[in-house]
Amino acid sequence: MNLIVVGASYRTAPVSILEQIAVAPTDLATVHDRLLAQAYVSEAVVLSTCNRVEVYAAVNGFHGGLGEICTVLGARAGRSSADLADHLYVHYDAAAVRHAFRVASGLDSMVVGEAQILGQLREAYQAAIDHESAGRLLHELMQQALRVGKRAHTETGIDRAGQSVVTAALGVAASALAGDHDCLLGVDCEHPPADLAGRPALVIGAGAMGSLSLATLSRAGAGPLTVTNRGAGRAERLASAYGATAVPYADLPTALAGVDVVATATASSEHVLTREAVSRAVEGRDRPLVILDLAVPRDVEPAAAEVPGVVVIDIDRLAASLRTGPAAADEAAVETIVAAEVEAFLGWLRGADVAPTVAALRTRADDVVTAELRRLAQRRPDLTDEQRADVAHTVHRVVQRLLHSPTVRVRQLAAEPGGDQYTALLRELFDLEVPHSAQAGEVPDLEDKS
Repeated sequence: MNLIVVGASYRTAPVSILEQIAVAPTDLATVHDRLLAQAYVSEAVVLSTCNRVEVYAAVNGFHGGLGEICTVLGARAGRSSADLADHLYVHYDAAAVRHAFRVASGLDSMVVGEAQILGQLREAYQAAIDHESAGRLLHELMQQALRVGKRAHTETGIDRAGQSVVTAALGVAASALAGDHDCLLGVDCEHPPADLAGRPALVIGAGAMGSLSLATLSRAGAGPLTVTNRGAGRAERLASAYGATAVPYADLPTALAGVDVVATATASSEHVLTREAVSRAVEGRDRPLVILDLAVPRDVEPAAAEVPGVVVIDIDRLAASLRTGPAAADEAAVETIVAAEVEAFLGWLRGADVAPTVAALRTRADDVVTAELRRLAQRRPDLTDEQRADVAHTVHRVVQRLLHSPTVRVRQLAAEPGGDQYTALLRELFDLEVPHSAQAGEVPDLEDKS
């Protein structure tokens, strides 16, 4: 039995692809049924959010299962699995466990440390339970993933990891608008983002930092809030989540002129805000414009900071402390938790894998005992029923006692790294046949992006 994860996320696919393969709650039953109808897929959990669509599955044959899952996802997108392959990633066995635990802990999220994914994973698992598509392997994986996610948020400050830069930047923005020049010179700021309450703000970009900026501005009470993005669909979804207004990217100059705070975080290779555009935006106004450039490379032309009444705060000014401060330490702490939990899960998995072999050994022993008792009955028809029962009971006890210690020990050894060799050796020594499915089928060329 192989554990496999096949999916697409904001890292590998554009929004248009994620939208095509996304699974609405009302469609989950259908998708689970289609997955379980495949020859190689025996268990499935489907996780579908705005930033990722993933299938966690137990498959009876890696290549066959992978090909079938890709086909199901391709059918949702109206594409062949080969066309979809460039946007998909696959993790299997240990890498699949690690991926699941990193997702649950928020390490793989657009906004590192966000806790929403934990609830979404819980809902995906519950849906699989409701549709009876999760078996022993995925029950254990999902329960452990949820436990790892909870540990990450309760034992570390991972929630701060993605928020540190944005919170610091908005604190500086609040200081600038309040005329606190000491803060701008590098002295500790005492102005929290809440001081931005009632200030109109614009967010440019709908990625990780843009999303977090809008969320933080919303919590701080800033407003009205506006968001723009080259891809209108993502901006509209983000705006609806935080009560903001999405405007076309072409209307950026107009939006810029009407706000006090701008947070820009795009993936553009060129400057999004030039000196000329910023100068036009502040022409004739009597209040400062604070621009937070959270992008790498920079979204704001450096010369824009020379425009009177404009304060530009870039990521270099804010990120130095993050690289060595609590946020980095929190991420490292969660990675340590994940690594330990992965090893623990793999130990359980190796122990679970030996169970069919132990069962086959006991079955072989029972078959031998039964055959020999039958031969004894033929050779000694003079034995009474009571005598035959005594002999059978004694022989069974001898066999069970002989098997007890080695089977307990092989379970212990199998749970250790490299323990599968003991399982294989047990099968070889006793010529045991443990049913398993051959690995077959064609599959798109997907890289294990662990």
